[in-house]
Amino acid sequence: MGKTFRISVNSRFYIFIPVLFCYIGFTRTFVVEKNKNIGSIKKALAMCKNGDTIIVMPGTYREGNLIIDKSIYFLGKDYPVLDGQKKFEIVSIKASKVVISGFKVQHSGYATLDDPGAIKVYDGRDVIISNNILEDNFFGIYIQYGRHCVIKNNRIVAFGIEEQHIGNGIHCWKSDSLQIIGNSVSGHRDGIYFEFVTNSLIWKNTSTKNIRYGLHFMFSNNDSYISNFFKNNGAGVAVMFTHKVKMINNVFEENWGDAAYGLMLKEISDSYISGNRFKKNTTGIYMEGTSRIIVEKNVFESNGWGMKIQASCMDNEIRSNNFIGNTFDISTNGDVVLNSFNGNYWDKYQGYDLDKNNIGDVPYHPLSLFSVIVEQNPPTMLLYRSFMITLLDKSEKIAPSLTPDNFLDKTPLMHSLNL
Repeated sequence: MGKTFRISVNSRFYIFIPVLFCYIGFTRTFVVEKNKNIGSIKKALAMCKNGDTIIVMPGTYREGNLIIDKSIYFLGKDYPVLDGQKKFEIVSIKASKVVISGFKVQHSGYATLDDPGAIKVYDGRDVIISNNILEDNFFGIYIQYGRHCVIKNNRIVAFGIEEQHIGNGIHCWKSDSLQIIGNSVSGHRDGIYFEFVTNSLIWKNTSTKNIRYGLHFMFSNNDSYISNFFKNNGAGVAVMFTHKVKMINNVFEENWGDAAYGLMLKEISDSYISGNRFKKNTTGIYMEGTSRIIVEKNVFESNGWGMKIQASCMDNEIRSNNFIGNTFDISTNGDVVLNSFNGNYWDKYQGYDLDKNNIGDVPYHPLSLFSVIVEQNPPTMLLYRSFMITLLDKSEKIAPSLTPDNFLDKTPLMHSLNL
């Protein structure tokens, strides 16, 4: 049974709230509206108890830091504005089983020690943050020590210029079993940041025009990110010091710059990369210190380098991928081959297929001599497309001398895969 407090003088205002949390006794609904009996959100927070609902009517509310320390529904009607006036962390959630939805949260304070944000969860579980607009905040949504929390369908926008002056759009630290779904993030330091986060899902998010990374993983194991879109970020996506990560059906696009890439993998192992599209990046995938990773059924198209695989990588399998229109398909800084290439399509392959089984009869050497030269001496890129370089590459394909003999795909495909 529930009880509604119609704080507004409009007696015709009724609201039905579905019950998600079960408590013994009455639950109540408080309606906060300017110039009415309860015109203050803080007053409603002080009056409510576990299981109650606070509905905030349209308007702009400048009440400093709002602390939610009870398990309640905190809902906005027609996106009321919570304004931090560039001074405060705006909403601090210090309870479990809280739902916050339907607000525009803007102008949080700035600090480098306590990382204030628009919405911050402190050691909570089963918190749902959905359908909010967050604009011009230091951090957008920040979760620390969270468990089984959901961040869904929020639009998070900032206008950062230098990374030291802006926080991350969605920042998750020492948390478990999170779901980050359907959010749009732009203009932050990192769009989405995971550190010490386990067993979590990042799905169908859009992360664009962030200063550093669209997505940044650190020490976060057993996670999956699926069907996300990363475009025009400073350096794409970085996954570091991690194992058992699934990266499936994402788009990495137009991450250009001297040290930019679609996806950087550093010190990761036992992971799976499949169904992704790397298009128009300086480097599609950069791998350093990686091991036991399967890279399959991806498309590398119109990148500077399709993949850069450093000598510190081993036991990685690159199979059934399309390499189309890249300046260099593969590059490395070593001469020992500890990774395998099988059944990929290379648009530069010029072999033949006498038995018509769509597999080239001659192995393909994807590592060009010029890519090795550029790796060692970047200024030589000025010679790209010169007749001398073309002749050197052709000669190296016929009789490898400077590139490793066993750096090859023994079963190159004659036609691209339908990916």
